[in-house]
Amino acid sequence: MPQNPTERRVVVTGPPRRTRRISGYYRPRTEIDEQTTLGHTYVRSLMRTQLRAALAVFAFLALLIGPLPLLFAAMPESRRIEWAVLGFGLYAPMVLLARWFVRRAERNERDFVRLVEDR
Repeated sequence: MPQNPTERRVVVTGPPRRTRRISGYYRPRTEIDEQTTLGHTYVRSLMRTQLRAALAVFAFLALLIGPLPLLFAAMPESRRIEWAVLGFGLYAPMVLLARWFVRRAERNERDFVRLVEDR
């Protein structure tokens, strides 16, 4: 047995084989899964952006379709014009509006996933 215990020490240099998990590591996906207050805030922000897009679509539709009964009442009795406006005049804007809404909703969800996954 050596007389001095410090002579037996061996210094090992190099990266550690195992890394300990940092306890304060921030994971939004975990926050959402565990339904914490922060996770609830993330989901609520997504729901707000989706609601904002839906309300924008609803407001545009109300402004587009709402005055039509007044317009039809002011016009002389002509069913062909009414059906032309309803059938052809509204179809294209409604399809474009629906397309815009779907693209906006998908973009909101994609941004949310990017926010949750990146950190």
